[in-house]
Amino acid sequence: MKAISCVLALALVAGCGGGGGSSNDYRVVRMASGPVSNACNNSQRSARNPQLCGCIQAAADVELSGSDQRRMVRFYEDPHEAQEVRQSDRRRDEEFWKRYSAFVNRAESMCTGL
Repeated sequence: MKAISCVLALALVAGCGGGGGSSNDYRVVRMASGPVSNACNNSQRSARNPQLCGCIQAAADVELSGSDQRRMVRFYEDPHEAQEVRQSDRRRDEEFWKRYSAFVNRAESMCTGL
């Protein structure tokens, strides 16, 4: 369970880490509202703040569909689900994890320092 929590924490708080930006990192929109920002703001993570959660939502808006965002929000509620999806052999889960990984990379790029 500890490993699962670490994987989820790393993935969801990746926006707090360092990283270089790219020319298409959509820095114009750094704050948004939606299901991801709500889950982030309601979480017990110490690094959360409205600016960071809004920025993570903006990254989600770029990389994830609405249904992907709702699916990802469940990771906040059940960290084990993220591990199950990551390790799944189902094509649907593999495709989702690719989009989710792109989201994590974008959030890291957009939200560094918030």
